[in-house]
Amino acid sequence: MAKKHQRFIPNILTLTNMFLGFIAIGLILQNDPLKAGTLIIIAGLLDAFDGKIARLLGIESQFGVEFDSMADTISFCVVPAILIHTFYVEGLHPLLGSAVSFLPLMCGTIRLAKFNIGQEKGIVKSYTIGLTTPISTITLFSYLMFNSEVYGNYGDPRTSIILLSLVCFLMISPIHFIKFPLLSFKSGKTNSIILIVFILCAIGIIWFRGLLLFPITILFISWNILFWLLHINKKQAEIKN
Repeated sequence: MAKKHQRFIPNILTLTNMFLGFIAIGLILQNDPLKAGTLIIIAGLLDAFDGKIARLLGIESQFGVEFDSMADTISFCVVPAILIHTFYVEGLHPLLGSAVSFLPLMCGTIRLAKFNIGQEKGIVKSYTIGLTTPISTITLFSYLMFNSEVYGNYGDPRTSIILLSLVCFLMISPIHFIKFPLLSFKSGKTNSIILIVFILCAIGIIWFRGLLLFPITILFISWNILFWLLHINKKQAEIKN
């Protein structure tokens, strides 16, 4: 009976994630993307926790996996599409602007579908294949926040579209990205190091806000790409030998 009641815990986090995404859409349309970005960062944290809590309580379910993807579609696929359409495609032909704005929705849903069908029951990997939709969306918002802090605007549309193209490609790429660490210092040395780095980054972001968030997301993406490329080259060298 206890487990039956516990099933609601991760689902409530997922539902809150979806609700924050819904509010963020309204804030973007009301010309307040900075508040929307803050809500999306919180939604990203909730998304990182819901699955881990389900595994911790031993209450993983197919419904939870599918429900989580539905919530992510709202918060991390629809929201960035509306963000791009509202602030970064002005001056483009309406059809081209719509096509560019559609990219995060298209690539994000492909990424989520691939993730769902690639799940192996009982096997927990330390990485994801392709950039996750939360990190992709937070990267776009962090660019907006950084420019707001430094230049008092939302950034150059041309640069934002280049950044958008990059994260959309990475979402459907075969590149491996490390997962959010387990909230425990008893889960191995690697997890503990990643957890400490995450805590330090979180403190820095709270203190410096947009000034630090964008560099951190770019560093995270760059490090994972470099690590994956070196790992692939090492494997190929071992096969040849």
